[in-house]
Amino acid sequence: MFLPAGSRDEMGTSIDHRFRVTEVFRKVITMRGYSLISTPVVEYAATFTNQYVDMKLQDMMKWFNPEGEIEVLRPDWTTSIARALSNQAKIPQKWAYIGSIFKQSIPGIESQQIGVETLHLSPLMGESESLLMASSLLRELQMGDCLIELGHTEIFESLVRPLTLSEADEKRLRQAMHDKKKDEVYQIALNGKNEQSAKELASLVDAFGSLDILSDYEERWKDRKDLLDILDHLKKLARIVEQSGNQEILIDLGRVKNLPYYSGTMFRGFLKETGADCFSGGRYDRLYEQFGERISAVGLAFDVDVLAEHLVETKDYTHICIIASEDTLVQAEELRMEYKDAIVDIQTQPLENINYDLVLEISKKNGKVEVMER
Repeated sequence: MFLPAGSRDEMGTSIDHRFRVTEVFRKVITMRGYSLISTPVVEYAATFTNQYVDMKLQDMMKWFNPEGEIEVLRPDWTTSIARALSNQAKIPQKWAYIGSIFKQSIPGIESQQIGVETLHLSPLMGESESLLMASSLLRELQMGDCLIELGHTEIFESLVRPLTLSEADEKRLRQAMHDKKKDEVYQIALNGKNEQSAKELASLVDAFGSLDILSDYEERWKDRKDLLDILDHLKKLARIVEQSGNQEILIDLGRVKNLPYYSGTMFRGFLKETGADCFSGGRYDRLYEQFGERISAVGLAFDVDVLAEHLVETKDYTHICIIASEDTLVQAEELRMEYKDAIVDIQTQPLENINYDLVLEISKKNGKVEVMER
């Protein structure tokens, strides 16, 4: 049978690598005190299309249920978990999840994710825990150092507020900032009739690089306490992450949020060796407003397929082939038990596509069983 566009069958190594990633993730989160959480794969569309989340219905896998309500396959873990935890006790919480999201815009519709969400921790505690967990996971997976990019939603938002822009222009401005189109950012911002804000917004396109960016903008924004507080927070977070490992920190003061519920620090992680984008996340306190709450919440998610693709193959087990016949299968199974820490493959002949560490042959002669090494 043929498959829909983007769908694929998988077998062998790629699946092994994904299981390895999730096994290591479970080990890391267990040792860091997280509890696992799972939400239904089918949710109401309104959970994700309301004003607080504002995900696009056309991007979801959807249908009408018998009552005429729109249901969807889960398109986002963070929103789904927020719904599940909205009535929980207001004490520090650390949750982790393993599972898929479904969107029309991603290859194959399905994307497998692992991630964490922390609630009711102070901003610096929650954000640093998320990033340090990510660093721990990458170390355990032997993927080397990563580049961690920090940004903050309120820098762009605070500079846009003085502008009198239409909703359409603000959307265009956000996209131009995301695409790093400096001239376009300036020209759209000028429509807001505030040249100083337009210049500041345009400058953010180039506000990307090392931690020195923070010092430069501390001087530039010395009269803006709100922005100085943000820079100070990013500096503290960067210092904690740097001093706790070998990760390199990048700053992007022009980063804009891609979902309305982000409301503070945002971060992304890139594998240093290949540049692959392996995790993203940030603060989303306002997401809980739809449930009548305003709490401290932050999280991040890894793309399992990206991690699996970059996982280095390690040979952890001795691979043994036992050559047997129908008459010696029982003896072969008994012999297998002598190699409990090895991969033991019982065949009539060694497979040509496998490099065995040891090949043993069982035979019966005069009613006696003999085992010989080939």
